[in-house]
Amino acid sequence: MLKFTEDHEWLKVKDGVATVGITSHAAEQLGDLVFVDLPKVGALLGKGDTAATVESVKAASDVYCPLAGEIIEVNDAITGDPSLVNSDSEGKGWFFRLRLADASAAASLMDRDAYEKLIA
Repeated sequence: MLKFTEDHEWLKVKDGVATVGITSHAAEQLGDLVFVDLPKVGALLGKGDTAATVESVKAASDVYCPLAGEIIEVNDAITGDPSLVNSDSEGKGWFFRLRLADASAAASLMDRDAYEKLIA
């Protein structure tokens, strides 16, 4: 099950590891992405820290770390082809995987219904 932040990140937690990306709503608002800068594997990030940067034809925007943890993997496919984020934001367009400092903290994030109300 996906969880969401007010900053338009989604995460899917499995065995204490979160796969993180931006929502399709955020991707639509940004427009066609032309550049993605991902965090370094091994980086330790706190909740709310800037984890990545995206640039579109419209604007540049930060992607925030939804929960504290260590970056254990990044999706190099989106640095080579940023359009994957636009075409499949909650699938092949994921940004990074994070080993969570506290996996139970994910329970405090929004579910899809709450996120849909936020963006309505």
